[in-house]
Order: sequence, then C-alpha cells, then structure tokens
Amino acid sequence: MKVVTVDQMVGLEQATVRHGVSLDTLMEHAGLAVAEAARIELGGAAGKRVLVLVGPGNNGADGLVAARHLSRWGANATAYLVTGRPNPDPKMGPARDYGVTVIGVDQDPELADLDHLMGRCHLVIDAILGTGKSRPLSGPVQAAISRLETCRHANHRPILMALDLPTGLNPDTGEVDPACPKMDVTVALGYPKAGLLGFPGAEHAGRLEVAGIGIPPGLAEESEINLELMTPEWAGEHLPIRPPNSHKGTFGHTLVVAGSRNYVGAAYLAAQASVRTGAGLTTLASPSSVYPMAAGKLTEVIHLPLPEDSEGRIHPESSQVVRSVLDRYDVMLAGCGMGWSQGTKDFLEKLLLGESSTELPMVIDADGLNILSQISEWWRRLGGPVVLTPHPGEMATLTGTSTPEVQRDRINSARQWSRHWNVTVVLKGAHTLIAEPEGLVRISPFANPGLASGGTGDVLTGIIAGLMAQGLSPGVAAGCGVYIHGQAGEAVRKRIGDTGSIASDLIERLPETIRDLKHAWIGNEPIGY
Repeated sequence: MKVVTVDQMVGLEQATVRHGVSLDTLMEHAGLAVAEAARIELGGAAGKRVLVLVGPGNNGADGLVAARHLSRWGANATAYLVTGRPNPDPKMGPARDYGVTVIGVDQDPELADLDHLMGRCHLVIDAILGTGKSRPLSGPVQAAISRLETCRHANHRPILMALDLPTGLNPDTGEVDPACPKMDVTVALGYPKAGLLGFPGAEHAGRLEVAGIGIPPGLAEESEINLELMTPEWAGEHLPIRPPNSHKGTFGHTLVVAGSRNYVGAAYLAAQASVRTGAGLTTLASPSSVYPMAAGKLTEVIHLPLPEDSEGRIHPESSQVVRSVLDRYDVMLAGCGMGWSQGTKDFLEKLLLGESSTELPMVIDADGLNILSQISEWWRRLGGPVVLTPHPGEMATLTGTSTPEVQRDRINSARQWSRHWNVTVVLKGAHTLIAEPEGLVRISPFANPGLASGGTGDVLTGIIAGLMAQGLSPGVAAGCGVYIHGQAGEAVRKRIGDTGSIASDLIERLPETIRDLKHAWIGNEPIGY
C-alpha cells in the first residue's frame, strides 16, 4: 500500500478528477467511509451520541458528510464548528436536513457547550484540520483540540477518532503541535500519510485504518511514489514457494557466523530463526568454546567450530577457514554476538572485504555493523548483495551522526544511506523501515514494545538470512522478514502481553506466522495489520 506526502495526495486527487471523478464525489466517499468506521467502533450507530469537530476546509466538509450519515443511521450527531465555514456551504444543508445539530464556536465563546457535549458523547471525530499547511495551533482550534486530551482521562471516556489526521500532526514529517491529542484511531483517507507512520506522529494517531475514497486503483502504482506500507497480502505473495517435490537443497543453505563466549544466545537465536523460517540447511560457525553450548540446543543445525582468542571471541585466522568453504552456502549472516576487539575486526574485514571479495549475499548485524563503522569506505569493498540491519544507535555509528538525527527523519536517513552504500538498509524500531538502493522504502505496520528486548534483533537477522537462502532478493527478503517478525511479535503479545516476552517466544511462532501470511494472500484466512 502506497504511503504519500501531501503533495503526492493532491496529485492523486487531481489525476482522479482528470479520470472523471469529481472532488465532491471523493468528499462524499470520504465522509461515508469515516461514518462507517465510526459505526464499527461504536458497535452500531442507533442511539449513540456523536460529536464532530468541524474545521474550515475539506476536512471539515468530510466531517459534515460523516455526521449526516451517522444521523441517518440513528445516531444523535452534533457538528461543532470550531471555525467559520464557507458561505454557501454545500455540505451544511444536507447535514441539517438529516437531523444533525449544528453549533458554532461563535455561539459558545466560553466553550461550555463543547465541554457539555464532550462529557456526554460516545465518540468524538476530529475533522478540524487535514493535510493543509501545517501551522501552530492557536485560538478556538487550540482550545477545542486540547479538550480532547482532557477527554482521555475522564470517567466517561469517549472514543477519539481522527479524520485523515489528528489536528496538529504534520502529515509529512510526523511532528506534532504541543496541543495535538492522542487519538484512539485515525481513519486515513485514500492512502496513509507519511507522518502517521513516523514518531511522534504514530503515537498520536493511535490505531491506523485506511479507507478508500474512490481513487482509481492504478493511479498510485503508475506514479513515482516510492514509499509503501507493507500488508499481510504483500508479505504472503512474496514468501518462497515450496514445491511438493522439494528436498533440503531446494531451500538453500545459510551460514551463520556469530557468537562469542559472552554471547552464546545470539548465535543460537540467529541460527534457529533461519531454520524455523524454512532454510533447507543452516550452519553455525562459532568459536570453539561456543560450539558445545550451541550444539546442545541446536539439534538441526550443522556446526563449524572456529579457532578463538583468549577471550572466547573468533580468532582473526578463522577468516581463512570460513572463506575456504563459502562456496557451499547461499547466504552468509555475520555479526550477531561476535563481540568487538581488534581480532574480530581483523577477522570480519578479511572475511567480508578481503582482496578476493565474495559474491555471496550477506546479512550483517550487531557487532558486524560496529566493526564496519571502523573501516574506511567499507561499502566500496563489498562483493555481493548486502542487507544491513542497524538499530538507530548502530545507524548513527555507521553514518557518523547521532541517534536523534537518525530518528528525526528516519525515512530519508534510511533512503539516503541505502543509496550511498548500495545496500539494503533495515532501520529497526517502531515501524521498521526497509530501504533499497533504488530509492524504494517499505514501512512495517508494527510498533510493539514487546520486541524491545535482547535477542529479538538476532531473530530478525536469522529470518532475513533464511529467506535469502530460499532465493528471495535482499529487499524482498528484508521486507518479508520484518513483516514475519512483527506479526509473530503481535501473536506473542496477544498471548502473553508485551512485558516479559523473550526472543525465543518469537521463534516458536515463526512457522504458523508464515502459514497465516500465505493464507492471507490466497484469501483463506485474512489477518489484519
């Protein structure tokens, strides 16, 4: 699903008009879609009290249309005009005709009526400001919208719904005005806006729903929009096919170079994730002291014990051992739990960036990323296709910037450096990003605090490597891997909550998550995102 900026959304609407669909028709579709979403949230409209906060432009007009339909379905709907409206207003008359009560802020200078309505209603729709020019909130708009945040803490708490965007949220950047409320749900019209999937905007948007408004399906695909929100259907469609006449060689061989005496678990998690994702064979190359501990848990994995230094880390000379067998594998994962020392730096530099560079596809994570950051122009010495999986701190180290700088504009940061390094970048975090060198960025729909624990990144890296072993391209493997990881995390959260879940919990859910995603694609068992 495409994710758009304001300018791109305007362009799509203009193209829709050229295809013979009027702006008024789009507005009617938008208002109806929001009304239907509200009816679902309420469990039916009849007898429910709904308050729509109406602004001056098209967002307010959509709100009036939504109020009209809710009133038509039996709700007690009130449109509160937070600002003036155009005169004549083509949406005001039909709303009144269907029984919508209209109150203007000019009739309520102390906002006493507004406070009374908010205290009694079941649902409030914020239809004040949409994708117009972002500006600081002030006057009646600021006063009205600040009351929504107060509503969140009331004994009688209405559902808070934003029409397209919460008022005060920048649709392109995700920045928010200090008065911007935190909504329960945002109904994005046509396509989600980029700011709804960046922080802090995503935290204020609440649950994201996307409603079609009549834009012809092919327009967005024909445009140059290079930002996409991943869906279960997309992931299911791109997962590897497993023919009936398969054998273990059909699904590739993953080499996991990982682990040290202090970080045995990282090696286990990455290798086991590759196995559970469907790689035909997985080999773990780890220090010799790690081997007996890992082998006790990894019964399906092949082991390649490596010489180690006095601290239990991989010895630099091990690069020759690994390089001599690289032709046996389809993908190499490197870095998880290796630890950092001059010796591991020498090992990884010789392995990944040696004079005779390998064309083997690679996934590099954790200590591997920190080691790369110490090597000048490392990206010029890479051979085959590469996926990097940094968290924001590792991304800052790789780019020589700071974590706040990376987080301030995650999309452009991931896109810029993916292009510069000519690698696929998986910038982890809430709404993980997958950036490809050609400029396409995919966004994960998941923001799960339960994944903020040690080892979950090792699981993600193993999933991506396992998918690449089965023949997926780096960008698609990274996208599917992130989606599988996020969906498995949601399954764990649903079962045990988001406190105390561990990385191993994710691994156990991988096969059924992959099964469910395949069903989502063919339509047998659709799942939400």
